Amino acid sequence: MRPLILSLALLCAPVMAVADTPNPKIGDIVSNHILPRFEMLADTTAGLASVAQQECAPTSEGLRDAYGSAFDAWVSASHLRFGPTETDDRAFALAFWPDSRGATPKVLSSLISAQDPIAETAEGYAQVSIAGRGFYAMEFLLYDDALMKAGPPAYHCQLLQTMSADMAATSQNILTDWQDRFADEMLNPSAEGQYRSDEEVLQELFKSLSAGLQFTSETRLGRPLGTFEHPRPTRAEARRSARSSLHVTLSLLSLRDLAARLAEGDDDLMAHLQSRFKKPLEELNELDDPVFSSVGAPQTRLKVEVIQQSVDAIRDLVRDGLGPTLGVAAGFNALDGD
Repeated sequence: MRPLILSLALLCAPVMAVADTPNPKIGDIVSNHILPRFEMLADTTAGLASVAQQECAPTSEGLRDAYGSAFDAWVSASHLRFGPTETDDRAFALAFWPDSRGATPKVLSSLISAQDPIAETAEGYAQVSIAGRGFYAMEFLLYDDALMKAGPPAYHCQLLQTMSADMAATSQNILTDWQDRFADEMLNPSAEGQYRSDEEVLQELFKSLSAGLQFTSETRLGRPLGTFEHPRPTRAEARRSARSSLHVTLSLLSLRDLAARLAEGDDDLMAHLQSRFKKPLEELNELDDPVFSSVGAPQTRLKVEVIQQSVDAIRDLVRDGLGPTLGVAAGFNALDGD
């Protein structure tokens, strides 16, 4: 079991009681689902930046392990696309994908070719196009056959060090905003605040769950599936680092935890949700294709399609079962209109 999957198991432990909050369900989700994930993201990106200062060769096992742990932490928090993650486009600065126009390798190639001095400091690097920042950009530097060898080794090292420091600063800024202000705004809605009522907070959380499931189905699974006539395995997420299937697993584990906390108090609904989530997680565990490279082969394609259908079955239950229980609907999200 990967270290972060083990950590997620701890994060998804039985619900802890939250005292002195106006709405215990919201208090539980903020304290036991949201804050721990952003704490983990800040810790692991800081660890990545520290390792990069000591080991900056792209083939360094220590650097790649630190990168993997930090990326795991981001995926487990990536459905929480509101508030501090959206400030200054922080989520995109950490995770610019899908990149349908291939902007990331172009930005990196340009920086390396010019040995651009913007890579000297994290503060300067924050001005680089978001396509050249974050986890997907670093994946090219660590795993792409061409870019991991491009340019002078000293500049490549500096680029990795500065990029990781930028990621750590962005992650810490997200956490600080949650701790200093945004958690309190969710716990204490008011006419003057970000949220005017508990219902608006629950709507936001429900939307995050719904959009997270949609992204996993339509993008993490749908992009490599393409069509039967034209499968697109090279469009799989993080395929260079062989993380495509892992991201689906990590996302589902985290979304399962959020769904269970939102359904707390309705034992039948919780049981149905657990059953629905169990199916694609088991199917992923049995799939021997970490990057969905075999979606062109009928048998493997069918297995991935079945996983996608299982995720869509969760979406149906969330929409038709959990939404009415909470008295909310998914509404619009960042995936609509793309």
